[in-house]
Amino acid sequence: MLDWLFNGKKLRENGVLGMNDRNYSVIAKNNKRSLYVLVDDKVKTKRLANSININTPEMIGIIEHQYQVQNFLNIIKGHDTFVIKPAHGSGGKGVLVIKKYDGENFYSASGAVLSFKDIYQHISNTLSGLFSLGGQYDVALIEEAVNFSDVFANFSYHGVPDVRVIVYKGFPAMVMMRLATKESGGRANLHQGAVGVGLDVQSGLPLRAVMHNKPVFQHPDTKANLMDLRVPFWREHLLIGALAYDMTGLGYLGADIVLDKTRGPMMLEVNARPGLAIQIANGRGLKTVLQEIDLTYPKGLSAEERVDFVLNKRK
Repeated sequence: MLDWLFNGKKLRENGVLGMNDRNYSVIAKNNKRSLYVLVDDKVKTKRLANSININTPEMIGIIEHQYQVQNFLNIIKGHDTFVIKPAHGSGGKGVLVIKKYDGENFYSASGAVLSFKDIYQHISNTLSGLFSLGGQYDVALIEEAVNFSDVFANFSYHGVPDVRVIVYKGFPAMVMMRLATKESGGRANLHQGAVGVGLDVQSGLPLRAVMHNKPVFQHPDTKANLMDLRVPFWREHLLIGALAYDMTGLGYLGADIVLDKTRGPMMLEVNARPGLAIQIANGRGLKTVLQEIDLTYPKGLSAEERVDFVLNKRK
């Protein structure tokens, strides 16, 4: 099914975008370095998104200095579920999802029971840069946990599934859904063992699914048929991706979007260097899609017009 992944000639024929090509022909040409700060700092990204009415999880608080960690319980007062993440983290490193706090213990999405001392240590590690890009000193962002939609209950294990939209010059180019597994520890990161489901950019319907770059047909833990996956509010998901381009000016980006039960699609973060595994999940190369956008897609459209163009484009 994916034998083309291991054949150089077939990789070229399928228009697969390689790492070097992505870095030099796509990212370097379309993403100004000065704009990276808008997405490499999750606090700045959230504030920027909120300024143009992009739906995001509520920010509960920020811890910038070690002496502030002692005040953590006051910061989360009134919140028994939340997420702690490094502002400059990547690949899901350092993200701690607390599903319940009973006044004494914290219960993580992976099922671990944590004490205040454990949380204190995790935040201290975050501030020291243990999880951040380049090991730089960091900030701990505390935000509301997503109350994810019941429609995905059978498709994810102890974690929030998200939709990754690759956006090129403002147009949604390729999409997949990432589903947490027991192996991934409740995180939706493919390199940690999550499942990637390629989604048709026009319909949102599943095309194929992979885990560790190998085809799968059902979720390894819930046993749900992955081809039964359906994503409500599909246009709204694509629109958030298109707006992320307007928000940042990045010509090539990945927008991660989750579906909250009451608040609808919400943007979690934006990545200026999205990975290439989405090609495996979709069973097709990204390079061909980007070339088509360069050569045939109209210019000067609004975010809504760009999304509608993609949705109504003839295949």
